Formats: sequence, C-alpha cells, structure tokens
Amino acid sequence: MGYVFKSKWITAREFENGAREIKNFYMNVKKDFVIKNAETAYVNITADDYYKLYVNGKFVGQGPAPSYSFSYNYNRFDITPFIKEGKNTVSALVYYQGLINRAFVSGDGRQGLIADIFIDGDYAFGTDETWRYGKDGSFIGTRTYGYDTAFAEDRDMRSRDADLIPCAVKKHDYIFCEKPFPAVEIYLVSVEPTVSKNRYFYDFGREYAGNLRVTAVSERDGAKIIIRCAEELDESGLRYNLRCGCDYEETCILKKGENIIEQYDYKGMRYTEISAESGVSVKSAQLLARHYPFPEISAKIKTDDENLKAVFELCKHTVLYGAQEALIDCPTREKGQYLGDAFISGFSHLILTKDDRLLKKALENAVQSLKFSGEFLAVSPCSLKQKIADYALLFPLMCLRYYEYTEDAAFLEKMLCACEYINRYFKKFADGDGLLNTVNEQWNLVDWPENCRDGYDFDLSNPICEGRHNAVNAYYICALDSTEKIKDILGVPYKSRSAELKTAFNRAFLNSATGLYTDSEKTEHSSVHSNMLALAFGICPKESVKKTADYLVERGMRCSVFASYFYLKALCEAGRYGDAYKAIVSKGKNSWLNMISEGATTCFEAWSKEQKHNTSLFHPWAASPIIILFEELRGKADFEIYY
Repeated sequence: MGYVFKSKWITAREFENGAREIKNFYMNVKKDFVIKNAETAYVNITADDYYKLYVNGKFVGQGPAPSYSFSYNYNRFDITPFIKEGKNTVSALVYYQGLINRAFVSGDGRQGLIADIFIDGDYAFGTDETWRYGKDGSFIGTRTYGYDTAFAEDRDMRSRDADLIPCAVKKHDYIFCEKPFPAVEIYLVSVEPTVSKNRYFYDFGREYAGNLRVTAVSERDGAKIIIRCAEELDESGLRYNLRCGCDYEETCILKKGENIIEQYDYKGMRYTEISAESGVSVKSAQLLARHYPFPEISAKIKTDDENLKAVFELCKHTVLYGAQEALIDCPTREKGQYLGDAFISGFSHLILTKDDRLLKKALENAVQSLKFSGEFLAVSPCSLKQKIADYALLFPLMCLRYYEYTEDAAFLEKMLCACEYINRYFKKFADGDGLLNTVNEQWNLVDWPENCRDGYDFDLSNPICEGRHNAVNAYYICALDSTEKIKDILGVPYKSRSAELKTAFNRAFLNSATGLYTDSEKTEHSSVHSNMLALAFGICPKESVKKTADYLVERGMRCSVFASYFYLKALCEAGRYGDAYKAIVSKGKNSWLNMISEGATTCFEAWSKEQKHNTSLFHPWAASPIIILFEELRGKADFEIYY
C-alpha cells in the first residue's frame, strides 16, 4: 500500500472540470501558519505536473519525479532550518505544461498540489480550501522547442501576480508510492562574464543540466534583455539554435528597478549570452546546476593512460548530469526516459554510485507503461506512446542484470510477468521454427542514426519490409534466454525455447561460405550489427567465435554510440579484451576521443557533431565504457576502478 496523504488535493479553479486545452500554466499558491515551540518540521509534497517549494521565501526543493497517476511520486523535505517562531509562509510555484511529450505525463487536465506538514513528528496541517493561489502571468512564452518538450520562457516582469483567491479542492484518484523519491540536488555555478558594450557572455566551463538565475536592473519599465543559451560556439558566436532542434533564445521584458529572473525548467548548456537594451545592467547570471543526488564517494579511475582517464571522466560527467528525476536520454530535445538509453546510463549510474534506485525506477516505469497504455512502451513515464522492438526485448536482460547487482529476488519476481508478456507479444510474429517474421507493429531500430548501421541490408522503413532479419531475432533470443535464467533463479518451471531458437538463428543467418552472420535471409551482406549481437548474446557457436571476433576487429566500431556497448561486449565475450580496450581509447572517427577533440565535455549523441543531422551534444547513452571497464576489463588491463 502506498502513502496516504491526510490533506486535500488543491487545484486552480481553471482546472476544476479538467480543462485539457490549458497549456503552460503557472500557479502561485500560499498559506500562512503559526508555529510555537517547534523543534522539527518536515513536509511530504507532490504536484501535477511539477512544483517548486518555498518556506518564508527560501527555496526548499522541487519535484516530483515523473510518474503515472496510479504510482505517483512524492518528496519529503526537512523544513526545520526554514521555519521560525511565530508567523510563517509556505508557498509553491506549481507548473502544468499540457503538452504530449516524453518529459511529462501531461495534457490530461490533471493539475494541482497536495502537501502534509508535520511538526515534531505529528501531522499539523496541509493543503485544503484555505490555501490561496494566483496565476503567474509573467510567463508569456508560446513557442515550444525540442519535440514539443518545453515552452520557451519568455517573461514579462511587469506583470503582477493575480490577486490570490481560494484554491479549489478536488477529489483525486492518485495512488502514491510507498516511499518518497529523492529530489534533485541543486547548486550554483558562477563565473565572471566577458562584457562587450551591452552583451554579457558566460562560459561555465563545461556542459551542465540546469537553469539560469539572472539579476538585471532597468532604468525604465519595458526595457528588454535577450537570454541565449548554447552547447557550443560557432564562427558567428553563440550557437543558441542548437543542432538538436532547441532554439534557446528567450526575451524578458523588465520592470523598472531590480529584476530577478529565475528560469523554471532546465536546459542542457555550457554558454550563456545576455544582450541588454540601453539603460539595463546585468548584475549577475548564475547557473543552477541540477542532478539526482550523487555521493561524494563515487567510482574513480586510476591509470597512467591519459586517454583512458579522459574517456572515463567524459562518460562519468555525462551520467552525473543525465541523471535527473529519471534516467533521461538528453536534457534538451526529449528529456525522456528511453528504456534502451537507460540500459546504458542506468547500469553506468549504478556502477558509479552503488545506488540502484534510479535504475529500479526505470524498470518499474517500463512495466507501468503497460497499465497506462495497454502496451509496453519504449519511453516512460510520459504522455507520448512510442514502441521500439529492440528496447522492449532488452527488458528481460536488464532485469536479470539488475538482480546480478542487487540480489533482489522479490523485485525480480515482480518483473517476471512483464518479461513473459514481452515474450508472448513477440511470439505472435514467429514462424514455424520460432524466428520472428515481419515485426511490423513496432519500430525495428537496429541502430540509430541510420548512417551508423554499417549498411545493414534489410529495409527498416515504415512499414518494415516483410521477412526475417538478424537484429530483431537476436534481441528476441536474448529476451527468451534472459527470462529463462530469471526463472532458474526464482525456481519457476518452464520449457526451454532459447536453445532451439539459437539453432534456428544460426541456420538462418550464419553464412557457411564466409563463416559470418548475414543481415537477413535475403542477403549475403554481413554488418557489424548482425555479427556483434550474435556474439554478445551468446548465440554464436564456439567454432564461429574467432571468425566473428576477427571480423569485428577488422571492421572496427562501425555502429552508433549506443550500440558500442554490444560491440565491446561481443569482443569481451570472445576473450578479446585487448581489442575492446583499444576501441575505448581509439582516436578514430568513431571514438570518444574524437568527441573530445571536437570540444565535448559531455558525450555526444553520435560520434561527431556532423554524423547526425540533429545531434544532441549531451547523451548518456554513449557511456558504455563505464560498464565495460568495470564488468569486463578490470584485472585484464592496467587500470583500477575504486571508490
């Protein structure tokens, strides 16, 4: 049973009857209260879509982590340092976005806040009809960026808050999680600007996930500043129209006097430039960096190989700031928790921190997507419904490997039903020998972007070509094999199918003339992908391992940064540890050092800025070296990972 709030769900009156058409709505909600002789105080709080909490004008925390209404997250904050004897004020800025995207479970008309306040361990009061609210009209942006990920935060600081009126109380159907989920850590990053006339330029030194707090003083009402943020510079200066499709230019109209402009949502950025009209001076621009709590004692690497050290630190920094309230794919274009991305970032984060909660949440969210949509989704929890066959088929392997780290058999048992569902779902595409034929209800990814598929010779366009192809069947066998291993651990009886499917796979795709795997039954073309997946998933027979591994080494890492995990894993499965190490520290075109040579401080979405037309320069799905170094190469190369 989950946590039961004692207080009432309060909402803006604009949402009393649903109001799905409302978008980009900010609600300021406040309540005064009196304290006498209190020693401790804490609050349990959540909102839909999001809140930022203040006590006596001081920031306390924000949340919640994205979640579906039937398993809704909440936060707990110790507010003892913020309260005082006598009159106090608790307030929150609650945001409802209203877009259908990968970042929020929104667009459903659900809006509001609920909070329980405890004084000296006892429930004291909470949200009810005595709380008052007003709409914050300073947020005037209507343009969205990314994949309808966020609204531009254009502001009019002259706009006064609406008069406060009583909140509406609404009966709710939320089922809350049993325990509070950790809130993100937030801290200031400050640098001195380079000032040229009315332009203020800030280089924060590396890319972060965060938002800005700008203090500007204007001599008159109506003067403007333009805030631009970017991941990189180009020949014209700040590249604020990001490669990934986010136009990070926002205009603020100022009131006379001091204006403190704090952005609400976060971005991926390294650079900021503020252009001010005459009569305006920018006193400061600080970055409020944010990420999931990261322990002081985290994994470090000791090595004399400066290239290895650089790759490890690049991946670690990327995973650190890519871990928000979920394992996001990037902090710019999508901000979504893709299951495939979480396979890489989740285990990397677990290795770095020894904290399994984010990865566990990602697995739970994937299972919850079945209840939310009736289908197993590739990205969750969010209001967008997207299916990717490769990611769904990775789920049983993720559950198995999570157990290998945690030995949490009870959780593994809870995940088994979803593993069985996935296997049943894909079985409907099976031929007589069990191999999948024309999986046309989901995106067959194979790899992304398309130009990183090493010429994979099967038409993956929508609708997908009819026939049987290598990659989706390799993932399918991996799913079956992992599920059977889970049942072995749990003592659940079953009839094995994975062994006979491996035989069918080798019969269908292993070319006897070349000794290599082909991309499909219709071609003699062999790609890195058709060979690395067979080797990484234990499908390749012993007599073919050397030939397959030789081919992978000869071809090189001709795959995406995401698929690099399977390339490196395949080499390690073949005992080619030295070759895996060389690939990690390679200076070739497809390498992490190539990203660094192009100025990366976080991993790119692709191997270089130009390899993908809308490349994100901050993508944790590229962090596979952390997993391979920790799990496969420790003790087999001259480095040490320690805590």
